Amino acid sequence: MTLKVNLDAQFARFSETWSPKIIANLDDYEIKLTRLKGDFPWHAHGNADEMFFILEGRLRMEFRDRVELIAPGELIVIPKGVEHRPIADEGEVKVLLIEHKDVVNTGDGPASIRTKAAEKLS
Repeated sequence: MTLKVNLDAQFARFSETWSPKIIANLDDYEIKLTRLKGDFPWHAHGNADEMFFILEGRLRMEFRDRVELIAPGELIVIPKGVEHRPIADEGEVKVLLIEHKDVVNTGDGPASIRTKAAEKLS
């Protein structure tokens, strides 16, 4: 069965930030939407790469040795094991994530108030 998803309609269903929502599955991967605002703790994902595709807003991705600015229409892939910290300090950022199933947003880092397992939008 094919699945057509309207991203604007899905974003309209939630307003919380740093709380990824699963909108589709692709083999062993989950397609997620999330809203980001403010900063996130340093963390890494030891067993999985992570992809951020920026739909709206600007995201600053900090690494221990550099900073990358990601604008709408751009994406960044964080290789597994690379410590990083996303920061949305210019207002809200809407992001599409592609991640291996069961990836927790804070990765191998310590649990915090930002730790969230992705929820499926039904």
